[in-house]
Amino acid sequence: MTTLASRAQLRASFIRWALFIVPAVVLLGFLSGQLAGSGAGDPWFDALQKPDYYPDPSVFGVVWTILYVMMGLAFALVCSAWGATGRGLAIGAFIVQFAMNLAWSPLFFMQHEITYAFYLLVALNVMLLITIVLFFRVRKMAALLLIPYVAWTAFAGYLNYDLMLMNPEADGSDTTGAVQRIEV
Repeated sequence: MTTLASRAQLRASFIRWALFIVPAVVLLGFLSGQLAGSGAGDPWFDALQKPDYYPDPSVFGVVWTILYVMMGLAFALVCSAWGATGRGLAIGAFIVQFAMNLAWSPLFFMQHEITYAFYLLVALNVMLLITIVLFFRVRKMAALLLIPYVAWTAFAGYLNYDLMLMNPEADGSDTTGAVQRIEV
């Protein structure tokens, strides 16, 4: 016998991991956004000037749900790769980038730190590229599942940067939620 496990055993291992990880990733992403009060309806955020290319707010929930499912599947693929070289490092990189992902909403929406949120997105994208490389070494499909995520976070970084430039007076201000905008 030249293999450690049969195809059926490997598939069962992936399914077990996926049944736990995918809902956990989706739930944590949802809770991060909900606890931060992210999106439309937040007086501070609604008062921000937004660039012309800013997507309809309903797009964010759909896109993030899909991305969190894909992230969970990618992570489950790596977690189920028992004995793969670099598996532990890939798991660690995923956890670090995911923690950075979860920290963005509270930093931006609760703390109103547009500049720091931008820096966090830059660091997240670097960490995400490292994670993709490490995932590729363990399971190529896991790395491919993260490509839409890195594309979306790059777009989010671009959007965050424009919000930072367009709203310098709102950066780090008004953490109470009250907003007053006076136009002359």
